[in-house]
Amino acid sequence: MKALVIVDMQNDFLPGGSLAVKDGDKVIPVINRIQNEYELVVATQDWHPKTHKSFASQHTGREVFDVITLDDEEQVLWPDHCVQETEGADFTKELDTKKIEAIFRKGMEVNIDSYSGFYDNGKKKNTGMHGFLKDRGITELHFCGLAADFCVYFSAMDALSLGYRSCILTKGTKAIDKSGYIEKKELFLRNGGVLI
Repeated sequence: MKALVIVDMQNDFLPGGSLAVKDGDKVIPVINRIQNEYELVVATQDWHPKTHKSFASQHTGREVFDVITLDDEEQVLWPDHCVQETEGADFTKELDTKKIEAIFRKGMEVNIDSYSGFYDNGKKKNTGMHGFLKDRGITELHFCGLAADFCVYFSAMDALSLGYRSCILTKGTKAIDKSGYIEKKELFLRNGGVLI
């Protein structure tokens, strides 16, 4: 059985947001349209405390998009985004959420980021999504949402490592860095992933 995973369709990742993905809003009608093709739809939500160490604002003398080592992991420093209980962290009102059965929050630990919907970046803590999907008999996952080269990609790669047939819906996602995403797509395909 297959499920749709809608990744981080939150205001801060959309035009006008603090970490906007160019044309990110263009995928909303696609995501709304395809949901009825799936028996199960789940979503992920970036849910950062306001002092999250992935924010450039938490590091004196550092700029947005600098890369540092944080908790033994390489970390891109982002603008403050998806802070818990802010409008930026909310799902866009344009997203049809009626079919979403479960929401898995990530990035809640102050000292480590979490791109994947399954684990934090150090794989120290899981979100519970894998257990939920296995309990529902899911063997194939289709990923859409934002951003293609970060949270969608890392979720899809973790799905492969967990034994799912893992697919990225190319018309249902947009990348922050298109050239970097090309390399990541190739790696995804080499590892057995599928682009639809």
